[in-house]
Amino acid sequence: MLPPIADIVENFELIEDWEQRYGYIIELGREMDALPEALHSEDNRVHGCESQVWLDVGLDETAPEPRLALRGDSDSSIVRGFVALMVALYQGKTPQDAATTDGLDIFRQLDFGAHVTSKRSNGVRAMVARIQHDARRLATG
Repeated sequence: MLPPIADIVENFELIEDWEQRYGYIIELGREMDALPEALHSEDNRVHGCESQVWLDVGLDETAPEPRLALRGDSDSSIVRGFVALMVALYQGKTPQDAATTDGLDIFRQLDFGAHVTSKRSNGVRAMVARIQHDARRLATG
C-alpha cells in the first residue's frame, strides 16, 4: 500500500542523493498494489510513454461521494515508480478535483524534470493527461 502523497514528498525532501531518490521511487512502485493481468489491456494502455504503462481509473464504489480509484503498472521499474507517484497523488480525489490537479507540479516539486530524460518526462505528461481525461469523463457521468 502506498503512503499518502504528503509523506512521499516529505521523504523525498530528506533524501539528497539522487541514487537514493531513484531507489525510493522504485520502492514506491514495488509497494503499489498489483494490476490484474486482465487490466493490462489496450484500453488501459497509456500512449506517449517510452515504456509500457497501464492505468485503470475508476470510482471507489464504497466512498460516500464519488472518489477516484486508480491502479497502474509499467514494464519499467522506474516508470512503475512514477505511476505510483501519480496514483498516490490522484487516489481518493473527487473526479472534479482530479481533472484540475496538475500531476506535473509534483514531478517538478521533486525536481525530476532535471534528472530524467525528456522521454520519461513526456511519459509522465501522458499519464497526467490520461488521468485528467478519465476524471472528466467520470465527473460527467
